[in-house]
Amino acid sequence: MKVWQVMPMDEHVFWMSMFAAMVAPFGGFFASGFKRAFKIKDFGDSIPGHGGITDRMDCQIMMGMFVYTYINSRVFKTIVGDVDPEAVVRLFEDLTDDQKIRIYSTLGRALTRRGLLSQ
Repeated sequence: MKVWQVMPMDEHVFWMSMFAAMVAPFGGFFASGFKRAFKIKDFGDSIPGHGGITDRMDCQIMMGMFVYTYINSRVFKTIVGDVDPEAVVRLFEDLTDDQKIRIYSTLGRALTRRGLLSQ
């Protein structure tokens, strides 16, 4: 019996694909409502008879806004904001001795520059 392991990236891929499949297609309806509110027939004349490039890209625009918001609120927050010191130490233990020494000296210089360590 195989064990299925879920990695942190899998969660992000799941939510983005769910949005792409279920919500982004409604970008066309959103754009249509926007055009009706401002009495605009279409968003351009780039492709004659097709309403312009923007009319062809409604879903992509909606998906782009979602991905930007998702990455800035979920992905970067997870990477920067929720650092578990014990997890960092576990990762540190897997490094070679040379890598550990380089990290130790780099961290020491950074802490000294900030005034958290004396020289």
